[in-house]
Amino acid sequence: MAPYASDDTRGTAADENPRAGRRKAVRYVVPVAVTGVAAATIGLVPALASTGDPDLPKISAQQLVEKIASSDVQQLSGTVKISTDLGLPDLGGLESSLGGYGGHDGGSSADPSSKLTELVSGTHTLRVAADGPDKQKLSLRERGAEYSLIHNGKDVWGYDSGSNEVFHGTAEQHEQGKEREERKEERQGTPGDFAKEALKAVDDTTSVTVAGTERVAGRDAYKLQIKPKQQGSTVGAVTIAVDAKTGTPLKFTLTAKSGGKPVVDTGFTQVSFAKPSASTFDFTPPKGAKVTEEKDSDKGEHDQGLRELFGGAALGSDVIGKGWTSIATFDTGAKGGMPSGSAGGFLGSLGDPVTGDFGKGTVFSTRLVNALITDDGKVYAGAVTKQALLKTANAEH
Repeated sequence: MAPYASDDTRGTAADENPRAGRRKAVRYVVPVAVTGVAAATIGLVPALASTGDPDLPKISAQQLVEKIASSDVQQLSGTVKISTDLGLPDLGGLESSLGGYGGHDGGSSADPSSKLTELVSGTHTLRVAADGPDKQKLSLRERGAEYSLIHNGKDVWGYDSGSNEVFHGTAEQHEQGKEREERKEERQGTPGDFAKEALKAVDDTTSVTVAGTERVAGRDAYKLQIKPKQQGSTVGAVTIAVDAKTGTPLKFTLTAKSGGKPVVDTGFTQVSFAKPSASTFDFTPPKGAKVTEEKDSDKGEHDQGLRELFGGAALGSDVIGKGWTSIATFDTGAKGGMPSGSAGGFLGSLGDPVTGDFGKGTVFSTRLVNALITDDGKVYAGAVTKQALLKTANAEH
C-alpha cells in the first residue's frame, strides 16, 4: 500500500449556512433525504469494508479536504446503512408521559417530523436517490411496511404504506436564481453533508490526518480522520471515507472517546453515480389514502414542542467556548428546572441530581452529549464530559 501523509491541516471547510431553517416542508428533506439522520450521524459496521485495502496514490490531508470541497456530484442512487448508539435508555414510555409530545397526536403517521425520529436509534437500511437540489427520495422498509419521503420540485411527500397515509408539504417557491444555485452546494443530506458539518470544526483545536484507504460499496476510498486536540470533549474521532475518483464522502463514522462501537455511523453499501430515472421521484397518493396537508403553523411545531417541554420559553441559545468543547446554553424561563407532572417525573428518573455554584440541577448523559438543566431554568449542553459541563456552569454563576 502506498504511503500516506499524516500532516495536520486546518482545512477549508464551508461557511455556516445563514439560510438554515428557513424552509417549510423541505426542511425535512435537507438533513435526511439521502442518508437519513440529522445532526446525529453514523458509520457502517466493519463487515461492510471488503478485505484488502486499495493501493492508491498518496495524498495529504489538505489535498483530501480540498477534494471533498471541490466534489460536485449531483446525481446518485444506492443503499445506505445507518446505525446509531447514543447510549440512551429505552424511551418507550416517554411519549405517553409527555402526553404525545413528538408524536404529533392526531396528525399524520406520514409526517416526516415524527416518522424520521425512528432513525435516531438502532440500525436501519435505506434506499436513496438524488438528482440535483430539487429531487431526492428516501425509502425505509421495516416491520413489513415502507415509508417514503420524496422531494420533487416544489412538492414534498411522505407516504406510510402501513397506515396508507400521505403527508404533503410545499417547499418555499421564492427560492430562485442565486439562491437555487447556492442550494446545489448543500448536498441535500448525503454523507458529504455530514462531512461538511464535521469539517466546520477544523481549526487549531483539531487534528486532521489521512488514515489509509478502504473499500466502501465496491469503490476505492481514502480515510480522512478528524480528532479533537482539546481535553474535555467526548468525541473520539470522526472518520470520513472519501471516494478516490469523485471526492464524494461514502461513509461517515463518529466514535466516542470512551470507546466501544461507533456512536453514529452512516454510509453506502451500494452506490451508483448515474442519473436516476425521472419516474423515481414521481408520486401520486394511492387510492383511498388519507392525505394531510401541511399547515403554515406546522413550521414551528417542533420548536413549540420543545418550548412546552422546557417550560414555554423561546429557545434562543448562546455558545460558550470554542471548538469541540463549546457548550450551548439557553434560559427556558421555567423555575424549578424540570417540567411538572408525569413528564418531569419521567425525565427526572433518567438524569442524575447535581449541585454547584449554579444551585441544584439534573444532568442527562449519553455516550456523546451531556446536558444540565438547573433548577433556575437554565440549560447547558455539549459534546463534553460531565466534569467539563459542570465546570462551565459553575463559572457562569
